[in-house]
Amino acid sequence: MSGYGHGDGERTFAALPPARGGAFTRTWWGQVWLKALEDTALDGQQLKAGRRHARAGAVGAVSVRPGRITAVVKDRDGTAHRSDVLVREFSEEEWERLLDLAVDSAGHIAALLDREMPPHLVEDAAAAGLDLLPGIGDLDPECGCEAWDHCPHTAALCYQVARLLDEDPFVLLLMRGRGERTLLDQLQARSASRAAAPPGRGGDGGAGAPGSAGGMPGVPAEEAYASAFLLPPLPAPPDLPAAPGRAPSLDTDTEPEPGVDPAALEFLATDAAARAHRFLAGALGPGGEAPELTETGLEKTGLEKTAPVETALEETGLTAAQDAVRLAAGSPAPWIAARLATGSGRSRADLDLATRAWRFGGAAALAVLEEEWEPDAEALARAGARLAEAWEDDERPVLRRAGGARWTAVGAEAQVRLGEDGRWWPYLKSAGRWAPAGPADRDPAAALATALAADVC
Repeated sequence: MSGYGHGDGERTFAALPPARGGAFTRTWWGQVWLKALEDTALDGQQLKAGRRHARAGAVGAVSVRPGRITAVVKDRDGTAHRSDVLVREFSEEEWERLLDLAVDSAGHIAALLDREMPPHLVEDAAAAGLDLLPGIGDLDPECGCEAWDHCPHTAALCYQVARLLDEDPFVLLLMRGRGERTLLDQLQARSASRAAAPPGRGGDGGAGAPGSAGGMPGVPAEEAYASAFLLPPLPAPPDLPAAPGRAPSLDTDTEPEPGVDPAALEFLATDAAARAHRFLAGALGPGGEAPELTETGLEKTGLEKTAPVETALEETGLTAAQDAVRLAAGSPAPWIAARLATGSGRSRADLDLATRAWRFGGAAALAVLEEEWEPDAEALARAGARLAEAWEDDERPVLRRAGGARWTAVGAEAQVRLGEDGRWWPYLKSAGRWAPAGPADRDPAAALATALAADVC
């Protein structure tokens, strides 16, 4: 049950649903809160009416800020009344004492972060003259109905706040004058200050202190344990959605700015959602780790400044021309494919070959299609040996090196290309152009067999 904030000094909680049967509070500190109300109010009938209002869901959103809680409460006839209950704020000096008490015990901080009110903190505070929880007369009512005592409206507000306190005791601390973030920051600073203090100035460590080694300053184990609880634990990972989200429609009556194409933006949003879904699936899978995020460029595609962030490991660090092929491989509308071809400096035929390569092996396959690399002498010798041993003597085809790392089968429209990663890629000549014929293989014989059996349209 979390409230939305107006800064750290105020929290507003949405109206709670009606409470069906049972006690209003289940925690000991919630019971102390209600006891303060019931011991203060002079008219038991007003309290019963307030309890009925609260059970019926007549209390609106509850605003909590230092010294005051506020809500609008409706009567059965629909008449609405603003109701406030005032609680005394602690002074700066009182807060200093309370912070000292909290830092003194790791258990106090741990309990608060587990949304529990530690009874020992309440007892220690009372021994230091601080009443954390209210007592008789500490809940001061103000209501638009102008009742002088607790009326059904302020009583209903108090009963509803008991339910909030059950879930989060920081609500009470906010009433006393400190928001959760401010309080945790102050506890962390105070704990760090104590740990860094020299001997005799508030720190228990130092040369010769118990637990120190070799005269080096030490930190009492209790303080070290407490500091681990000053930040709340990370939330549980989210569930993986069944499918990527749908792109928003940008078709509106308002004319877009010059150079902005809403349809292109919708296409990119759809692509980004799909890639984010793949990324999340990998991160949430067994042993999955989130890949490092890098931006890709589409500056040359005509879709400037709208490129999604890279989310798949195999797609990080793409150039604008490579990313255009990746987008085209998703079979976009013809007009988008045309823009991708023009923006990446390719003809439509070149883009078709590039997307065919991409589907077989992503950026690595695209590099084999469009880039020619020259193996050094050692790599070339290894490639020759691999080609020689891939076939039996009487089955070995005649291969002619076609420059770079390409070998063409003499008498056939087939070719194998060696990638820089040591894999062999099958190619087949179609309409006078070499086209990718299948995925890579570590065995050049298998790659050539794939090329010979391929039917490239």
